[in-house]
Amino acid sequence: MPRLLEQVRAAIRTRHYSLRTERTYRSWIIRYVRFCGLRHPAECGEVEVKAFVEALTRARPLSASTQGQAIAALLFLYRDVLGRPLARLPSVVRPKHAHRLPNILEPPEVDLVLARLTEPVKLVVALLYGSGLRLNEALSLRLKDIDLVRRTIVVRAGKGNKDRRTMLPERLLDQLGARIAELRGGHLRALQKGGGYYPLPDALAAKLPGAVRDWRWGWLFPARADVYDRVLRRRVRYPLHATTVQRAISGAVRSSGINRRATAHTFRHSFATQLLRSGCDIRTVQELLGHVDVSTTMIYLHVLDRGPGVRSPLDVLPGPPPSSG
Repeated sequence: MPRLLEQVRAAIRTRHYSLRTERTYRSWIIRYVRFCGLRHPAECGEVEVKAFVEALTRARPLSASTQGQAIAALLFLYRDVLGRPLARLPSVVRPKHAHRLPNILEPPEVDLVLARLTEPVKLVVALLYGSGLRLNEALSLRLKDIDLVRRTIVVRAGKGNKDRRTMLPERLLDQLGARIAELRGGHLRALQKGGGYYPLPDALAAKLPGAVRDWRWGWLFPARADVYDRVLRRRVRYPLHATTVQRAISGAVRSSGINRRATAHTFRHSFATQLLRSGCDIRTVQELLGHVDVSTTMIYLHVLDRGPGVRSPLDVLPGPPPSSG
């Protein structure tokens, strides 16, 4: 299996897939090989793939996206690693994705949640709501991606490995300026102690050797301490882990008394909905969110307030409201 996993890693990195995709694909491929009794995948095929996916769904309920991840990993394995594309996958293993309305928070509810968060998580959530970022996009921001003059944020290698620009809320200008200055000072102190290294994307470390210790490549939300990187063979600083933010949001929403489930992505949904409410055209919202297709953005039209004059039939009954007694 080690040789197979090395082939998988090489195929993924040749195609410049994200590190998250690499980890996800490796995990599913390992599970598949174990399911096949440690036989090499080249000895298996459509029958084993179908049996594996069906076994997953029998073991525990799977969302359509999780099932789709497993199938995508195995399709990649056979097509791009083994050079033997699967001829046919039965329709039974293809997940049917449900179209669900996004959950949103109203501005007063966002205020309640923010009031119960502490830094730096509070600033992360403020950017999710104020700039429409995905959580991994916010945590991957580097200091050079924040343009305080133009009041924009550059999102690098977002979903689909695409770059885009989005707005920087004026309310955060002073806070971000102070944070950048603080992080630059911390970086200079780390340099004096022999540290101050950051992992760089792709082959940039070879092209710009000095960039690994350039403060501008530092994370806007760094982790608390350096960790040893076995590939780089040195201690480097990685960004804050997503779990830290997710747990803090979950606790803040619960303590605020909001009767709906809200996650980090809820603030991105709320960002889009508020822009549409304020009269922003849907194409602009699409660009700010980084959606490839405007139909993806149009789902937010379904959660806007009902039109003027539209009232429930119950609200126009002449009698008093129904008693709860």
